[in-house]
Amino acid sequence: MYLASDNSGPVHPQVMAKLAEANQGYQMAYGADTMMNEVRDRIRSIFEAPGAAVYLVATGTAANSLALATLSNPWETIFCSPVAHIHEDECNAPEFYTGAKLTLVPGGDKMSPDALRGSILGEETRGVHGPQRGPVSITQVTERGSVYSLEELQALCGVAKEYRLPVHLDGARFTNALVALNCSPADMTWKAGVDAVSFGGTKNGLMGVEAVVFFDESKAWEFELRRKRGAHLFSKHRYLSAQMAAYLEDDLWLKLARQANANCAQLADGLRAIGAEFLHEPQANMIFAAFSRAKHKQLHEAGAIYHLWGDELEGGDDDENLSCRLVCDWSIGTAEIDQFLSLL
Repeated sequence: MYLASDNSGPVHPQVMAKLAEANQGYQMAYGADTMMNEVRDRIRSIFEAPGAAVYLVATGTAANSLALATLSNPWETIFCSPVAHIHEDECNAPEFYTGAKLTLVPGGDKMSPDALRGSILGEETRGVHGPQRGPVSITQVTERGSVYSLEELQALCGVAKEYRLPVHLDGARFTNALVALNCSPADMTWKAGVDAVSFGGTKNGLMGVEAVVFFDESKAWEFELRRKRGAHLFSKHRYLSAQMAAYLEDDLWLKLARQANANCAQLADGLRAIGAEFLHEPQANMIFAAFSRAKHKQLHEAGAIYHLWGDELEGGDDDENLSCRLVCDWSIGTAEIDQFLSLL
């Protein structure tokens, strides 16, 4: 009953097999391996963007930070949600790599076009003394498990374009959002107005690799320099390429995300049946729910592993509702979900 994080699950066997295949013989280093050429072509095809610049890094933090650094200047500010991953969970890495600051757009889990416009208008008001307007960064799936609709993405990108600002999409759970919306990668990115995307794989069955895709290929060389200068250019790059190649082969990336979302839907249905309170409506593979302290204790004693959200297990009234975060990956079985629900 491991529901703590989709970072904690196993690597898919097809990925391990591809790594073993890549380990045979010799390949050129630093991204010049033959498999990377296949990966680049495949990602361009998936995104319907033949001229896109495609790169691989090992972590989501590197993908987001280096992409934003390429889209911004040190004297600018980056607009994001108060609960965006780049704000809450990356130890100021975006600020470190960009030299820019973050401006938190007022609101909750999702940014609204009106709030974004207000925050943009609040900058560039002090001439040389204040920060200049920089990129807009959108987290999809959000940190609270919500999914921006295509219309919402288009509206946010539309506001950014009014002020000639680039848009970055943090897609650590990109494919979970994609299958939830049942749309194409192009629809959720450049067709909506996104300029660069972090196309995540680590949370969806890979060992550790994320793609950075720029739809404006003029950014390619700068990103290459920043990746090297930031110590994120792998010499034995073929092991990144192999993971992504396996991920894209036979639509494994889509199958794994569909399974993770289906697991989450099963869990959400069971939680609804016992009257659990949802903090946010589950839309992908992550649930924020509340139920009694007594039930949390029972689950923990039975071996369930997940995170409470802002509450402590011990102390207080057993009837008090405590919030938690539950995350499903592709690998958790129906039996484990049924066991969790039966305890509830």
